[in-house]
Amino acid sequence: MIDAKKIRQEFPILNQEVNDEALVYLDNAATTQKPEAVLQVIEDYYHKNNANVHRGVHTLAERATEEYEAAREKVRSFIGANESAEVLFTRGTTTSLNWVAKSYGDQFVKAGDEIVVTPMEHHSNLVCWQQLAKRKQAKLVYLSLTEEGFIDMDDARKKITDKTAIVAIAHASNVLGVVNPIKELAEIVHFHQAVIVVDGAQAVPHMPVDVQALDADFYAFSGHKMCGPTGIGVLYGKRPLLEQMEPVEFGGEMIDFVYDKDSTWTQLPWKFEAGTPNIAGGIGLGAAIDYLNDIGMEAIHAHEEKLVSYVLPKLEAIEGLTIYGPKDPQKHTAVIAFNLENLHPHDVATALDMEGVAVRAGHHCAQPLLRHLNVAATARASFYFYNTKEDADRLIEAINATKEFFNNGTF
Repeated sequence: MIDAKKIRQEFPILNQEVNDEALVYLDNAATTQKPEAVLQVIEDYYHKNNANVHRGVHTLAERATEEYEAAREKVRSFIGANESAEVLFTRGTTTSLNWVAKSYGDQFVKAGDEIVVTPMEHHSNLVCWQQLAKRKQAKLVYLSLTEEGFIDMDDARKKITDKTAIVAIAHASNVLGVVNPIKELAEIVHFHQAVIVVDGAQAVPHMPVDVQALDADFYAFSGHKMCGPTGIGVLYGKRPLLEQMEPVEFGGEMIDFVYDKDSTWTQLPWKFEAGTPNIAGGIGLGAAIDYLNDIGMEAIHAHEEKLVSYVLPKLEAIEGLTIYGPKDPQKHTAVIAFNLENLHPHDVATALDMEGVAVRAGHHCAQPLLRHLNVAATARASFYFYNTKEDADRLIEAINATKEFFNNGTF
C-alpha cells in the first residue's frame, strides 16, 4: 500500500504554495513531477561524469556510456522487451511514432493499403499516419467507439482486414480514461499480417506493461510522464522489424562506414540514434524506472484505482458537471475529463488555479475525439501515485467554489 503523504515529500516541487494555497498538482497526464532521487542522479551526471557516450576511452566517457546503456537495460526489463537492442532512445512518444511512420511506413505501406486508427488518438498518433496516408495514397480508417468511449470490437473485427497494413492505437486514452485491449487487437492485426503500433504514453507510467505479452510490434512512451526528464522517450520494436527498417536521421554514431558516395549502418539499437543523444535524459529515465520499481507498478495502479473510486462519485454528484468516459471507476484510469455547465474549461482551470489546484484545459491534442464528443474543449484532472484523497477533496471544493463564484460572484 502506498503512503502518498510520505511519498509527496520526496517531490520538492509539490511542497509549495500557488496563489497562497498549498499546491494540488493534477496535471499528471501532461507531465509528472520528479522525485529528488531522479533530480540527484541528473545532477551527479553533470557534476561527475559529463562526457559524450560511445566515443571515448577516457574514464569519464566510459562512466557516461556505462550509465547510459545501463538505463537502456532498465527500460528493457521494465517493459519486458526481449533484448536491449529492441529499445531505441528518442526525444519522446511523438518522435517514436514519427520514426515508425517515416521508416516502417514509407518502406512497407503501399497505395491502396489501409491504416487503422481510432477517434481517441492523441495528435502524435494521428497526424503522422495522416501524412503517411497522403504520401503513399493509402486510406485512413477509423474504428468506432461505444457510448462510454471503448473501442467497438465488433467494428474492429470488420474494419481490420487483409487490406490493413498498420493499426495505430493508444494503450490508454489521455481524455476518456479508457484502457484499450491491446493483446486482443494484436491477435486480430496479426491474423491479417499487419503490424500494431501502440502509443503507451498514458499506460507505462500507471500500470505494469509487458510488450511481449501484449505482442505489440512497436510501443512508444515518454520519460517525462513517468517521473523522468523531458526530452527523452522510448521506441520499442521487435528486432525483425527494426532490422528491416532504414534510419530516418543520419550523422555520427549510427554509421558503420562512410564511403565517398554511400554509407552503411551500425547494429541495433544505435543505427537509429544519430548524433549526441540526450545522455542526462537517458540516465534520468533509468533513475525514474528504479524509483517506480521501488514503489511497484502494481501498487501504483492500485493506488490510482482507489483515488478514482473515491473522487469519481463525488464529481458525478456535482450538479451541472459532465464527465467523459466510463462511469464505472474500475474501468476509468486516473485521467478524468469534465466540463461545468455554461463555463468555458479555461475559465474553470483559471478559477481552480486560484484555489491552488492545477488542472489542464483545452482540446488535449485530441481534436477528433472532442468533435466526436461534441465539445470544443474540456477541463482535465489527472492523478498520480503522489496524490492523496485530500487532493481529491481539494478538487471537489475548488469546483464547488468555482460554481459559486460564477453563479453568485463570490468565492
